[in-house]
Amino acid sequence: MAIAKAERLMNLALCLLGTRRPLSKRELRDSIEAYVEAAGTGSGAAGSDDSFNRMFERDKDDLRELGLVIETVENLDGEVGYLARRDSNSLPPITLDAEEAAALGLAAKVWQQARLAGAASGALQKLRAAGLPEGVDPYEAHGALEPRIPVHEAAFEPLMLACRDRRPVVFEYRKATAARPEPRHVEPWALECWRGHWYLAGFDRDRGAERVFRLSRITGKVRSRGAAFTAEVPDVVTVRETVASWAGETADRSALIRLRSGAGYPLRAKASLVRELGDGWDELEIPYGHGLDAWLVEFGPDVVVLEPAELRADVVDRLRAVAKG
Repeated sequence: MAIAKAERLMNLALCLLGTRRPLSKRELRDSIEAYVEAAGTGSGAAGSDDSFNRMFERDKDDLRELGLVIETVENLDGEVGYLARRDSNSLPPITLDAEEAAALGLAAKVWQQARLAGAASGALQKLRAAGLPEGVDPYEAHGALEPRIPVHEAAFEPLMLACRDRRPVVFEYRKATAARPEPRHVEPWALECWRGHWYLAGFDRDRGAERVFRLSRITGKVRSRGAAFTAEVPDVVTVRETVASWAGETADRSALIRLRSGAGYPLRAKASLVRELGDGWDELEIPYGHGLDAWLVEFGPDVVVLEPAELRADVVDRLRAVAKG
């Protein structure tokens, strides 16, 4: 049985590596003898399909655990195909010193609470086989550190894979000022966590420009597309800097707000001046830049904008849009 499975995995890997276009389940089923036999042993058409589907999904997961990068591509008709590009499955010789191994170990610990925990652990095992120095524990050097990055958004994993595989995606996105989500066709570049939220940077095909999307505002399923990127991917994708500029981090003006006492600590940390007004309110001067209105709306009734007038109007418009939605 072990030999039969190894042969089946090898045949599947050769099919996926040898194709120039994505192969559907049906095509793979007809190309590999073990799948043809599995389809013939089921009870009826539904039973044969179920037997093949279970075997194929297990084999695909096993190949990915072994390190094969398998792309999943959905064509315009909605049919899913699979392939393993040779350029994505070849690596130069890997050599790591003790400090590099420790850095990778620390990075792997970040994902202990996410679905990537198994992949991170498996990656370290593969690196050991590829030349990790003997006697080096990648977790030991920084054992006192316990980094955590929460990943709650369902869009994270498909977008991470799309960034890795350079595949365009389509998803429904709800802007802070919109009552309903809108479809976005995006060439994803990179993901980054900032202020406890995940963001995607990429090229928005509909708008013909770079955009940053907050994952918590993506609704529904993220769908991949088989077409190639049309825009050039920057050498360095500055997600954090882009989000920071939209959130007023690079502001050169000030805004005057009223903030409820005991609330809005992130705003207090950014304030250049805080005055107690009494009656449960404080007055703050904070940096004002593009996107500050969206940030202030998140604090709801705990914030009242005093100046400037355009910022106050923007916040009121956003609150009205939320109330209508």
